[in-house]
Amino acid sequence: MELRTEAVVATLEMSELNSRGDDPSESNDYESLPPHASLTTHMTAGAVAGILEHTVMYPVDSVKTRMQSLQPDPKAQYRSVYEALQRIVRTEGVLRPLRGLNITVLGAGPAHALYFACYERCKRSLSDVIQNGGNSHIANGVAGSLATVLHDAVMNPAEVIKQRMQMFNSPYRGLWHCVVTVTRREGVAAFYRSYSTQLTMNIPFQAVHFITYELTQERLNPQRRYRPASHIVSGAAAGAVSAAVTTPLDVCKTLLNTQENGALRSSGQVSGHLSGMANAFRTVYRLGGSPAFFKGLQARVIYQMPSTAIAWSVYEFFKYFLTRQEQEQQQRQQQRALGHAGRQQHQDTKQEAAGSSPT
Repeated sequence: MELRTEAVVATLEMSELNSRGDDPSESNDYESLPPHASLTTHMTAGAVAGILEHTVMYPVDSVKTRMQSLQPDPKAQYRSVYEALQRIVRTEGVLRPLRGLNITVLGAGPAHALYFACYERCKRSLSDVIQNGGNSHIANGVAGSLATVLHDAVMNPAEVIKQRMQMFNSPYRGLWHCVVTVTRREGVAAFYRSYSTQLTMNIPFQAVHFITYELTQERLNPQRRYRPASHIVSGAAAGAVSAAVTTPLDVCKTLLNTQENGALRSSGQVSGHLSGMANAFRTVYRLGGSPAFFKGLQARVIYQMPSTAIAWSVYEFFKYFLTRQEQEQQQRQQQRALGHAGRQQHQDTKQEAAGSSPT
């Protein structure tokens, strides 16, 4: 009696799958982060991570914007982040630190979806070229910089609106009023006036950010398994370092976004609008000297540490969760196919046995 090799292989594969599910030694595979998740997975995980990153610590971001003011109103001069939040809530209302959150959510979702998807795709491609598939810090830095270009193209208009609504005594009643007023008075270009400065800040920020994150992961999680604690610690370290070294550029970006009237009048810019990174640097230095470039440093680091920790832990979780869902679905389909092959082999065996029996 002749047996089919395909049926034998199918039966062996089914036995292997069943035994693997009962073998505790195989649980390490379940803990491993997926190396080649789909584009949809990266975009979905990135969008969720971005929204949570910006919303959870948003009140601190509002304080940072005010503390970076070069000519603050006497009523808006703060000694610390905690004292600032207390005064804002007491004098302006509980919801005042959340002003501008709506446009941030609208921008953060698509911006971070493109950001993480571009980063993962570029990192993989560059690592294959530079390090033969291994982890390359150069690839991580370049991939982070390229991803920033896409991220900022989407996020820059949202940043302009957000920061104008965060300022003390903001003249805008709401999101739509801010969009219409800025467009009518300054033109559409106002939403991208700080784009070059934003890129100049965010490209080194993200390069340092990703290199620090991947470097910390090599120390804390060399097997690259799904370990939430390592993602939180690595994300916090990456956020703190990158935020601190790029604070001077962030001060200039805030000035370009807000077009702070008091600062522009003090610097002699009575009419027109301030534009360009070089002009922003000169204005900041003229008004406050070197210390002015580090205004809001404490608030920026306090904001970025938990924000990036949240972003990375949420991103890695959703990437892991969504990929596991895809893998389990594929495994179920494979098991159904193998079961069908086993039944077909059994029927063929019975037919062959019936054909070879003596009549």
